[in-house]
Amino acid sequence: MEFLDEDLQRYAEEHTSPESALLQRLNRQTHLNVMKPRMLSGHLQGRLLSMFSHMIQPKQILEIGTYTGYSALCLAEGLQPGGTLHTIDKNEELEDMVRNYITEAGLQESIKLYIGNALDIIPTIDATFDLVFIDADKINYATYYDMVFDRVASGGYIIADNVLWSGKVLEKYRKKLDEDTAALLAFNKKVQDDDRVENILLSVRDGLMVARKL
Repeated sequence: MEFLDEDLQRYAEEHTSPESALLQRLNRQTHLNVMKPRMLSGHLQGRLLSMFSHMIQPKQILEIGTYTGYSALCLAEGLQPGGTLHTIDKNEELEDMVRNYITEAGLQESIKLYIGNALDIIPTIDATFDLVFIDADKINYATYYDMVFDRVASGGYIIADNVLWSGKVLEKYRKKLDEDTAALLAFNKKVQDDDRVENILLSVRDGLMVARKL
């Protein structure tokens, strides 16, 4: 997942605003107690998501894939007063942990957590989104994109994580073309070919596709 030299990565983090004490604790608890901690956005990407959110100043955010809640807390930092972040995850085992951190952050009125299948839940959320963050099962990235597109405000953003997939989007970095890699290749092409958006693929951490709806 890490493409930069380890020392350069450390240098970048040392010259990035630090995590809050709460986010540091969530980061550490995730690595100590939760399977696949690499799924956490982490310091550098978390600060980037926060920066995006502050720049966009969204009223409504949709996050598809909560995991332990780190990215939700970062994205919520830029919400307008009275705004809402809707976050969906299918892993009910992490629900108590996520809710505890949301409450500790004082964001229980701003963040709505949904547990279940995002394909079923998204249509039930009555909102127009200024920002959508996709970080869930890779097979359905294109489906999520299509589901939310018409509900994203003009000038709004869709951001998708893991679009470089540890480099496996390039043939030289993979042994075979698995279904997740194939899905991400199709998703990246879909966004690149979509004349309804302006997009940039950032090689931050595992890759972020950022698309602005025209």
